[in-house]
Amino acid sequence: MKISTKGRYGVAAMYDLAVHYGEGPISLKSIAQRQKISENYLEQLVSTLRKAGYVKSIRGAQGGYTLSKDPARISVGDIIRIMEGPIVLVDCLLAESEDNDYCERAGICVTRGVWAKVCDSISSVLDSISLADLCREERLQGDVCDNGKNLF
Repeated sequence: MKISTKGRYGVAAMYDLAVHYGEGPISLKSIAQRQKISENYLEQLVSTLRKAGYVKSIRGAQGGYTLSKDPARISVGDIIRIMEGPIVLVDCLLAESEDNDYCERAGICVTRGVWAKVCDSISSVLDSISLADLCREERLQGDVCDNGKNLF
């Protein structure tokens, strides 16, 4: 599994919104500048996150975007799944059960269990890290979003 730019930038944008959580709407332009992401590309990413219910848009002169949930309730795993789809290493794990149509050996395949455990471990790590955790880490490292550095 390789996380694409879409996934990495989605996490970066959500992190930026988390850093500014409670400050009111944040413009895409300011997020794009801080995170070094094209504003047009960021617009597509935020649209996906908004449709998934993780971001709210506010119209008007003072408009912009905010998180629709507390940063402690949004995990990196949530964002990756929204941006990338299921977290899987091999296609045979996409099936709901071991008697799937993808592979005739799925029900007896020993290696399928290995890949399932690896995917579970990756998911567990990504799900254990919230946006609030990233903000705490940012404060510990002194890597303030506003000083021009980006986390990703």
